[in-house]
Amino acid sequence: MTKIYEIADDYVERYAALDPVSATGEGIAGHDHELTDYSPAGTAARTALARGTLAALDAATAAGDRDRIAAEMMRERLELVVSQDEQGEELRELRVLGSPMQSIRQCFDLMNYDTADDWAVVAQRLTHVRESVASFRASLEEGMRTNLVAARRQALACALQAETWGGLTPAEPFFRSLVNRYDNSGNGTVGASLTRAADDATAAYAELAGWLRDTYAPVASERDAVGAERYALQARAFNGIDLDLAETYEWGWEELYRIEHAMREVGERILPGEGLPEVIAHLEADEHRAIEGVDAFQHWLQDLIDRSIGELNGTHFDLAKPLLRCQAMIAPAGGTAAMYYTGPSEDFSRPGRTWYPTLGKTRFPLWREVSICYHEAVPGHHLQIAQVRYLAAELSRYQRTAGFVSGHGEGWALYAERLMGELGYLDDPAFELGMLSAQAMRAVRVIVDIGMHLELPIPARERYHPGDRWNAEIALPFVIERSCFPADFMKSEVDRYLGLPGQAISYKVGEREWLAARDEVKARKGAAFDLKAFHSFALDLGGMGLAQLRRELARF
Repeated sequence: MTKIYEIADDYVERYAALDPVSATGEGIAGHDHELTDYSPAGTAARTALARGTLAALDAATAAGDRDRIAAEMMRERLELVVSQDEQGEELRELRVLGSPMQSIRQCFDLMNYDTADDWAVVAQRLTHVRESVASFRASLEEGMRTNLVAARRQALACALQAETWGGLTPAEPFFRSLVNRYDNSGNGTVGASLTRAADDATAAYAELAGWLRDTYAPVASERDAVGAERYALQARAFNGIDLDLAETYEWGWEELYRIEHAMREVGERILPGEGLPEVIAHLEADEHRAIEGVDAFQHWLQDLIDRSIGELNGTHFDLAKPLLRCQAMIAPAGGTAAMYYTGPSEDFSRPGRTWYPTLGKTRFPLWREVSICYHEAVPGHHLQIAQVRYLAAELSRYQRTAGFVSGHGEGWALYAERLMGELGYLDDPAFELGMLSAQAMRAVRVIVDIGMHLELPIPARERYHPGDRWNAEIALPFVIERSCFPADFMKSEVDRYLGLPGQAISYKVGEREWLAARDEVKARKGAAFDLKAFHSFALDLGGMGLAQLRRELARF
């Protein structure tokens, strides 16, 4: 192990102890009985670790390309940790997706439940929910004291989530539903502990919901937009590149128009002479392209994942044996509307998983679900993230566990959707239209995410509110119409964009970098270009910011 890799390994060990929730998410063993301290003191400890690690990296000498890549990637990520702390972002980290409020609950999705010993670990972690929730609240209270507060929209949306998990809605609360899975005949003492702890965890979320609604929301910011300075830092954090935001905003419009034209052409192949709304209504109602029942839909997803792995392995990609397993899961109620992926544990005892929020639906039209499944599983996130986990002999532990950068990862997954079309897996025009609608939605994200946070004007050439400046109220009808996604989904999406500035653009921005890199290599290599070899080289680099990805792929 080189000095750089020793520094990376030491950081991961110490960070896992300071952030057990992230440790569970990254599959790092030994901390599943604990929860994270999200208080200002907990944040200070993690920032101090980042500063100390940066100093150690500065003092170390890279021994070769692998060292250089690992050090550059880690340094860029840790510098952002320090910058975000200096801006006080941890004191207003309240949003509908990706904040401690969701992470405390979601880490239980990734635990083991096979044995009585596993359940004893769950019971121990459950006893810390109240404490971890209180630590998160302590940071929000410090933010209130220093006038660093989240937007009221995020506070009220998070209150609704907390009400669901806190047993204040008709849905069965998450923690009680969780412990109901335990077989009391095995160990009644563990069962009693689980019940007590689940009740307390449920009560903690119910109390948080009330506090968010009654105390925090009234003093939260009325303004959703974060402004240019905060947006630039967050966009850098999610994408790993300094963007020309005006150019990116304009490019988002150009992409949307290009994709809409392609959608109309595909729609003409499905229902000649009809408009896109009529085509989409036809596909939504088509009984031959729909699944009835949640269990049946989950089985369909699993079958599609398994078939994709079987057909792509050995032809377009080479998948290591641990990557051949990827589970299709139904997401617990109370979260956001978008499908997501969680990676395997370091030892692959926990497989990679896709999670689908049903939003109470029991009927599932399939025309857009095919490309979404490719995005989340193979050749999307599962291939990319699980492959990195597997490369223990080549990549540093930091790269393998904490190395996900949204622009790189989401850009690859969106590129993977398009790639499956290129490989002939979307020849059915309904599934091709589904892929294009997903592309349109991601172009819409670029427009409204940058537009809302920078409060930019809508171009005069645009038929929708030309010249008006973006806000949430203007954005919602636009994203519903132009993404061609359901209204309930897009309402959740607008809240997500406003709470996670700079993340929503990472899909299209990242895809643009992947496509540009491929085009550059193809032009340089000509007839010698090998797509499979290009993908292998690129994925084996591990996660990194887009600026570094651009430099490294230029070396292929």
